[in-house]
Amino acid sequence: MAITGVRTPPQVHRFPQSKYIDAVRWLPPLSPLSKLAVLAIYDTDADSPSLETHSISLPASLTPHSQWTPPTRISSLSTSHQSLVAASTLSGSLHVLSSAMQVLLSVDENSGFHVGPISGVDLTGSECVSVGEDGRVNLVSVMGGGEFKRVYDGNGLVGFNCVKWASPTEFVTGGFGYGLQWWDLRRAGRGGPVFQFKGNFGSQGKASGMIHSVDIHPSRKHTCLAGGSSGTVFAWDLRWQQQSIVLSGVGTGEAVTHSLSESEVWEVQYDCHTKSSNISSSRVLPAMFCSEDGILAVVEEGEEPFELLAEPCAINSFHIDPQNPSDVICSLEWESIAIVSRP
Repeated sequence: MAITGVRTPPQVHRFPQSKYIDAVRWLPPLSPLSKLAVLAIYDTDADSPSLETHSISLPASLTPHSQWTPPTRISSLSTSHQSLVAASTLSGSLHVLSSAMQVLLSVDENSGFHVGPISGVDLTGSECVSVGEDGRVNLVSVMGGGEFKRVYDGNGLVGFNCVKWASPTEFVTGGFGYGLQWWDLRRAGRGGPVFQFKGNFGSQGKASGMIHSVDIHPSRKHTCLAGGSSGTVFAWDLRWQQQSIVLSGVGTGEAVTHSLSESEVWEVQYDCHTKSSNISSSRVLPAMFCSEDGILAVVEEGEEPFELLAEPCAINSFHIDPQNPSDVICSLEWESIAIVSRP
């Protein structure tokens, strides 16, 4: 099904909470009839963070399963197909846990790991990569007992907001100035990224925006998806490194794309559920994003965007279920969780 044309609206299930939900991620299900999600929670009244797993049975059941208390508020969250959870904190520590919320390893903030908050983490089966506004890029072995390797240190002159693995040896980072960086651990002796891109978006060619989220499609690792300031969602293809393909927001010069949002795009992810109207290898596959002005939508190159949710508050994070991509879990600014079930 292409994005154009008439679509059946999705079912939306809302679960009001009594605490703030910083981030949400799916985990492999406990049983065929019950889903499992991990929630990064913050109690503003008690100044108390927590990481919790909840079993979900639609349409109306959200049941707490396991819980762990981090040292400080969670800043970034990632899960793996092996039912592992990586959580970083505002104090600069990193923790890898099982789906039962048993801590497998921790890297303390006093170990020289990061200076200040960790802004992004991504977890594979054996390694976790972390980035921060301090300009550090670190690699942690899940089986290494908390030991880490410094990949790069920008000494505060550069900063990173997000990171995503592309292969067992490659990952992409995003940060200030609409900047993207491609890293290859096999060429780590270079002392920095092997490829870089700096966006030049806006009607006057402004490059002052930020990248908040990046994603890599498993079948097209050469194309990076990015979302950031001013409703901007774009793709960066390593085959044409000096160009970008704007999917939402304002492009360079007079090229204006269809846009449902003009605020910060907090998260982006390739959407495996939406079938592309053109499967050419040069076309960007459909993508989903959420924004500060409460939009959850699907965008595709050259097509009208399709709105899934329009909330009166920010949608802080979302995650498409890897086991069943028709289901999307979202965290809303007004202490609520929404699950969007698409036909």
